[in-house]
Amino acid sequence: MNIADKAVLVTGANRGIGKALVEEALKRGAKRVYAGTRGPLTHPDERVTPITLDVTDAEHIAAAAAKIESLDILINNAGIVATDDLTDRALIDQMLAVNFYGMHDVIQAFLPALIRSGGAIVNNISVNAFAAFPLVAAYSVSKAAAFNLTQSLRAHLVSQGVSVHAVLTGLVDTDMTAGFDVEKAPPELVAQGVFDGVEKGDEDIFPDPMSAPLADDWRNGSGKGLERQYAAMFAQFTQA
Repeated sequence: MNIADKAVLVTGANRGIGKALVEEALKRGAKRVYAGTRGPLTHPDERVTPITLDVTDAEHIAAAAAKIESLDILINNAGIVATDDLTDRALIDQMLAVNFYGMHDVIQAFLPALIRSGGAIVNNISVNAFAAFPLVAAYSVSKAAAFNLTQSLRAHLVSQGVSVHAVLTGLVDTDMTAGFDVEKAPPELVAQGVFDGVEKGDEDIFPDPMSAPLADDWRNGSGKGLERQYAAMFAQFTQA
């Protein structure tokens, strides 16, 4: 998957990683970049088309899918985080609404276009999908669910020519991590890593210094092996 001359949609595109993804797509020669945001957005590059897109709003999603007739790469980047101890059901529901159901609903809306183009789905998840960070417990739960969604879609969509990529980020210097006084990767570095991984065809992308050391262990470990085994069993079952 080469980014040049492709149509790309980035959700949560107004700041942080999303903003950096828009700029990196432009650098790599994308033909059109749809920048999905909840509020107004302007951009000096005429290849950028702002799209009003709250991923929890069914009307927004439907309107965006109707407007974007052709799409090669969908990047599900929109997300929220909050500290919690898993005692607030409303907060857990909020994390799942954005980080899991929002991702799912956007994918379903744009799947016909991606099947037509033989495109790619790129889900920005987190290393918290592997190991929960108890300070943001509900966020970690939602990211684990998003990772399982990504793995399942990968098996379901391979026969339709759509690749599905998981982006396993560590701590990145964005508004979402403003309260954590630790070393963080710049969003621009993460965006470069994401597109490098997509262009190389990596199923699981580890785009920053915190996540990169986990890459080999995951790709060659028993967890990834079990995913491949289940995917092969699924393929046999559906072809029978």
